[in-house]
Amino acid sequence: MPGIHGPSDYAREPPRHPSLKINAKEPFNAEPLRLDLVTSYVTPVDFFYKRNHGPIPIVEDIERYSVTVGGLIEHSGELFMRDILKLPKYNVTATLQCAGNRRTAMSNVKKVRGVGWDACAIGNAVWGGAKLSDVLELFGISKLTNTTQSGGKHVEFVSIDKCKEENGGPYKASVPLSQATNPEADVLLAYEMNGEPLNRDHGYPLRVVVPGVIGARSVKWLDSINIIAEECQGFFMQKDYKMFPPSVDWDNINWSTRRPQMDFPVQSAICSLEDVTAVKPGKVRVRGYATSGGGRGIERVDVSINGGKTWVEASRQQKAGVPYIADGTNSDKWAWVLFKVIVDVPHNTQIVAKAVDTAANVQPQSVEEIWNLRGILNTSWHRVEVRVGHSSM
Repeated sequence: MPGIHGPSDYAREPPRHPSLKINAKEPFNAEPLRLDLVTSYVTPVDFFYKRNHGPIPIVEDIERYSVTVGGLIEHSGELFMRDILKLPKYNVTATLQCAGNRRTAMSNVKKVRGVGWDACAIGNAVWGGAKLSDVLELFGISKLTNTTQSGGKHVEFVSIDKCKEENGGPYKASVPLSQATNPEADVLLAYEMNGEPLNRDHGYPLRVVVPGVIGARSVKWLDSINIIAEECQGFFMQKDYKMFPPSVDWDNINWSTRRPQMDFPVQSAICSLEDVTAVKPGKVRVRGYATSGGGRGIERVDVSINGGKTWVEASRQQKAGVPYIADGTNSDKWAWVLFKVIVDVPHNTQIVAKAVDTAANVQPQSVEEIWNLRGILNTSWHRVEVRVGHSSM
């Protein structure tokens, strides 16, 4: 595409906040500290996790930047930023989460492959842009369409990003056409994040945001949109980000037996405490986040101070001063909730958090039962150890 290119090395990387925990330098993958993550409902851009597969693309001429739209449609074409900016702008508050979030806890059970994320490969932002359903309508695809006349059933997003996993080719992923053409699904071609133009780490000048779905489908640095008959055949759809049972290893894996992961399961994590935290005897404030995929709200967050024997319910909050009602008019359906509860901790113990979404899905108790060789979707109860009698937090 004119005006944008993927650099061949890491000499022109953007600046990053010095407090980020760097999990890989080249390509750059980093997450914020736990406490930094839950300082506000909307995650500051600096503290939003960075997930990359290669050097960060560079836009040299925004006026010439464009996205091609083609495939199984009658009228393909080119879409410039000025065309996208003419469409109605929507702001959607949505949480993005890497499928590998909390992978380190899974690797402690048995070795897995992937970036060693703690519990902060997640963030909540206000994304601004055009709805994909409006964009597709420009090319003759009506809203709520399941199949084009030419047999298109999926929408593939292709990035300018170059990945070693694609043998140097572009990162790509797809979503069903029925989701892309549904205005209520809020799939965006986003050019803003928290009211500012996207920065380079997060997809400048244009990215896809697919709410309620693992972050791997929200393609950054968008290059083209293709209407296709089958799911995208790229590496990250067919040879990665699939959920296998614990019995599968690298010797007997058959990728074709599993569908690409889309919606994220219900998830929560404690962010006010590290895995092992020293406290004084008495009251301890427990804070963290909870979220679920597919637009399902959080019905409840339970916290235990005795390893899961008994529980108390934490309070949930999204926007300050506005009561949170799961799936209600006061809630952002694609966004996380922040929870908090004050508990009395008289002695050494394990504090646990688990969330329940509006479909009554609950986090599994044990990481062992959901272990998988790629270390994705660790949504087991989140546990931290507290040691009483030492210095305070």
